[in-house]
Amino acid sequence: MEQRLTIITLGVSDLKKSTHFYETQFGWEKSDSSNENISFFTLNGILLSLYENNALAKDAEVDAKGSGFKGFTLAYNTKFEHEVDSIIKDLKEKEVKIIKEPQKAHWGGYSSYVSDLDGNLWEIAFNPYLKMDAYGNVLG
Repeated sequence: MEQRLTIITLGVSDLKKSTHFYETQFGWEKSDSSNENISFFTLNGILLSLYENNALAKDAEVDAKGSGFKGFTLAYNTKFEHEVDSIIKDLKEKEVKIIKEPQKAHWGGYSSYVSDLDGNLWEIAFNPYLKMDAYGNVLG
């Protein structure tokens, strides 16, 4: 199996509201391959998809019930530390729930956490050790 990630699918409680959140709060553009049952956002080399939670659980043949910390986070890494503050300021103005204010991280970077409508945690961070190209793609 090749070492790659193609799509991250988030199970959401309300597809229309969640799609609106990513379009308006994050300012992302929905892909043309989206339809009334699923939304796709083309990121840097992978897709983020939003799919109704119960339908996603049924597809995976698992129980849809669960609460609390989901055991994973998604990360948006910036090229410069000051970008974290700028992004968080913009998200606050759009009334996105800020979980952790931007601050120096114990691992040497600078990070903050926000939540989408379904409680999925996004880390907005600057990692001085992460090598990225001009487009924000992580380099090996």
